[in-house]
Amino acid sequence: MAKKTSGRGQRDLFVKVKTARGRKMSSTKWLQRQLNDPYVARARAEGYRGRAAFKIMDLDDQFRFLVPGARVVDLGCAPGGWLQVAVPRINADGEKSGKARGRIIGIDLQEVDPIPGAEIHVLDFMEEGADIQVKEWLGGPADVVMSDMAASSSGHKQTDHLRIVALCEAAAELAFDVLDEGGTFVAKVLAGGAEGQLQALLKKRFEKVSNVKPPSSRSDSSEKFVVARGYRGRPEADDDAEGAEAV
Repeated sequence: MAKKTSGRGQRDLFVKVKTARGRKMSSTKWLQRQLNDPYVARARAEGYRGRAAFKIMDLDDQFRFLVPGARVVDLGCAPGGWLQVAVPRINADGEKSGKARGRIIGIDLQEVDPIPGAEIHVLDFMEEGADIQVKEWLGGPADVVMSDMAASSSGHKQTDHLRIVALCEAAAELAFDVLDEGGTFVAKVLAGGAEGQLQALLKKRFEKVSNVKPPSSRSDSSEKFVVARGYRGRPEADDDAEGAEAV
């Protein structure tokens, strides 16, 4: 076992995992990475449901969209790490006296264990009328729509990239329907080139669009996050087109 010294002055051990009979090499590498990932250990120590919690922390520390009183929608919220971070920051639990109390709605296709201060629902956000349902639960339009969703891996890099971009585009479409003017959209994408159309659309709908790889994102991962701020609202042309289709 090779020893590794951490920046905290403590001496940690680098855990090397042997490939067991019947286990794929890729599974062994994943297990070894998990065992040696400082964010995995930190999430466990601080009570977060996964290392992804630190990604939304990094993004919010930089862009400050999770503010007291904010109304937030977390798409694909399982297992709940982003909800855990957002609740105290928007004061959804009412712990910050004298600060506006926010509200956060978590949405997923599967049941998610309760999180104090968050309201969690099982819903397919791509279903017709999902935007209306979300705004009813939220009690009005949202200030923030965020998504850490990723499509199930196929093992084919290009296919996975296209799938996650399509998922991000669907999340953006819901955001266009539920965000208040001035709102923020945050979503995970994978770098790979196919996200150009999404980027162009977001730049039309928002004042500022930033692409960020937070420090907590693994260096060997192609993931990045788009943070679009200052929602301009749907153009009137879109509303007219939707009205014509309804007729």
